[in-house]
Amino acid sequence: MNVHNIMEDIVADAVGDVFDEEEQNRKQGICTCDQCRIDVTCYVLNRTKPQYIFSGRGLAHLKTDYQNNLQKMADLLGLVNTAIKKVNAAKRPRFAHKGDHESFRPGGPLFNFPTIMGKIFSGTNFEPLKDVSVFLMHQGSPITMINPNWQNPYPVSEKTAGTFLFWPYPSSAEREAETKIFEFEVTTERGKFEELHYYFNLELTAQAVFNDSIHLQQTFELEPLYLFPR
Repeated sequence: MNVHNIMEDIVADAVGDVFDEEEQNRKQGICTCDQCRIDVTCYVLNRTKPQYIFSGRGLAHLKTDYQNNLQKMADLLGLVNTAIKKVNAAKRPRFAHKGDHESFRPGGPLFNFPTIMGKIFSGTNFEPLKDVSVFLMHQGSPITMINPNWQNPYPVSEKTAGTFLFWPYPSSAEREAETKIFEFEVTTERGKFEELHYYFNLELTAQAVFNDSIHLQQTFELEPLYLFPR
């Protein structure tokens, strides 16, 4: 069953309308880049009750009902404006925030990497580590991430409970459905622990289009990793 949260479409439309109007009139003087649009959309969705549908009839009914209800739309736009103020006051520091809100999307065929997740522990007491940087290496260098919000090296902290995440930028392919094996190495910075060298492979099939959507069920999970004191 393909279930969809219709609020994702309604919120995305509302956020897009507000930002598009701002780009034309420049009344608020806010950043209208793609990343700020995404952050505002996420802020609103996290504070909006989801409404799920699984048919075209449900989609048409709920979307029309929401758009025709003036109070619902007023509440939604109020939440959008609150989100814009908060996001604009604390913009992501690693993102360029270019005026053009359209992100660069590479053309296919492409090898789209999954998100890669792992956990790193102390080899002496088996507790999750903190204050350690984890690198994802490919062909001897840190591989580029899909956008500036994904870091390589990944700074493991107390808040992440030993978890690290990577999402590599797609690699070009010669043709759709081509298969290729990519070799990776997970390493850590020099410090109070011995260096880690963990190797793994991913076999991917080239796809026609760029995939920039996260699917948790497709995340590639590494086995637990352990560091020992020097």
